[in-house]
Amino acid sequence: MTKEIILSIKGLQTGVDEDAQGTEVIALADYYKKNDSHYVIYEELTEGFSETTRSRIKFNDSCMEVSKKGLINVHMIFDKNKKNMTSYVTPYGNIFIGIDTESILVKEEENRIKVEVYYGLEANYQHLANCRIEMQLAPREDGIRLA
Repeated sequence: MTKEIILSIKGLQTGVDEDAQGTEVIALADYYKKNDSHYVIYEELTEGFSETTRSRIKFNDSCMEVSKKGLINVHMIFDKNKKNMTSYVTPYGNIFIGIDTESILVKEEENRIKVEVYYGLEANYQHLANCRIEMQLAPREDGIRLA
């Protein structure tokens, strides 16, 4: 995998009322692998704000960590078969969230990596949604051919 990549992150949340809500982020990012863990670093913009958020994702077959610093600040840990709690700091206020990770699947190919994470999301100790993250990494020269 090359250092300069295109990152695609799709998130899907199904709440207790079963209405699914999805989000998608596509960004230019930097990638490297160190000590059997993959790292992705990129900048995020939030609509209506000029300040950016620097994001770092670290993952392997059993854990994914998402760290954000800037406009949004959080350190989320998706640890297979474990629940982790954290404070999610946004311009609108702080939310105490719980992440109950069911599974993490990492599929590596020659020039692509696909990651799927399934987890339950809590806000202030109340179950909020069942969630799925689909993340794909591909070399920048491959453009929008993420599959």
